[in-house]
Amino acid sequence: MARRSRSSSAGSGKGRGKVAKVMREYKRGSLRSSSGAKVRKRKQAVAIALSEAREAGARIPRKRAASRRRSSGSRSRRSD
Repeated sequence: MARRSRSSSAGSGKGRGKVAKVMREYKRGSLRSSSGAKVRKRKQAVAIALSEAREAGARIPRKRAASRRRSSGSRSRRSD
């Protein structure tokens, strides 16, 4: 029987639980940022969820820097 690979960003049980909890708060409208303001954007809620999961000890990889990917592609397209 073949093993299924998990492509979830919150793969561990600890991480998955923390992300689910934070996203439930966001859906209810009770999620607050560190400044105390209500979180209105889904992307911000995901960032908070992953950050809290990392703090709880879940092994979630950091997102690669976008500048690295863009800089190599922009050089080859330039025509002076």
